[in-house]
Amino acid sequence: MSKSIFIFCLAVMSVASVASAQKPYEKPKMFIMKSFLTVDQMPDATKYLPAPPDENSLYFTNDVLRYQWGKTIRGTERGKQAAKDADYSTEYLMEYFAPAFGIHVTKEDTPELWKCISLAIGDGSNSIRKAKKAYMRKRPYVYFNEPTSVPEDEEVLRKTGSFPSGHTSRGWMCALLMVEINPENQDEILNAGYEYGQSRVITGFHYQSDVDAARMAISGAFARLHADKSFVKQIERAKKEFEKLYKKKAMPLRPGVEREEPRDAA
Repeated sequence: MSKSIFIFCLAVMSVASVASAQKPYEKPKMFIMKSFLTVDQMPDATKYLPAPPDENSLYFTNDVLRYQWGKTIRGTERGKQAAKDADYSTEYLMEYFAPAFGIHVTKEDTPELWKCISLAIGDGSNSIRKAKKAYMRKRPYVYFNEPTSVPEDEEVLRKTGSFPSGHTSRGWMCALLMVEINPENQDEILNAGYEYGQSRVITGFHYQSDVDAARMAISGAFARLHADKSFVKQIERAKKEFEKLYKKKAMPLRPGVEREEPRDAA
C-alpha cells in the first residue's frame, strides 16, 4: 500500500470512528416472503460465513475505499443505472434481466417462469435473514452520515442491517436461476446479476463485503433449493415454458430493446 493511500485510509477511518459513536439504532421487524422453503430450512449464513469486517481490519479499509469509489460513479450513466436498481421488486428484476435472459417474464404471459423465479427470489431473501438480524451492521451512508444517490430510500432503510445485501441476494438468485433455465446466455445473465449487486455499493447502501457475502450465501441457498422436490418440479415446468416461448420468440423484451436471433442448438 502506498504512503498516500495509507494516509487516506487513516483519515477516512478517523471519520468512521466518530460516525460509529452515534447512538445505535433499533433492530427492525423482519418480514417473510413467499418462497419454496422457510427461513429455518435455508442454510444459516451465521454458521458458515465470516462476520462483517472489523473496523480496524484491512478488509474494512477495502470496504471504505470501495465506498469512496462508488461515490465517484454516481454522476455517470452507470451511476444513474445504479439508482434505478434500487428497485428490488420482482417486476423490476424481470424487466432488468430481460435483455440478458432472452424474454421478459410476466405473471400473465409466463406463469410457470414467474412462479419459479419469484418464489426462488423469496428464498434468496430468506437465506440471509438470520445473518442480517444477528449482525445488524450499519449501512455505509448511516456510518459516515452522508447522503446516498437514492434519498427516498434512506429513512426506511436507516434502521435495517447492511450485511449481507438483500438486493444482491435477490438479484444473484435471479441470475443463477435464469442461467439454469437458459444456459445459452449464461455470460450475459451473470454479468447482469453481478452489476445489480455492485449498484448497491455505488449508491452507498452497502459495503463491498455486504455484496460479496450475499453472493456466497445465495450460492448455498441455490444448492439447497435443488434438494427440494417442489422446486425441482417447478423449475422443470419453467424450463419447458421458456423453451417453447424462446424458440417462437413470442415474448417481447422491455421497450426499446431488440432481441438477437437465438442460435440453433448444437
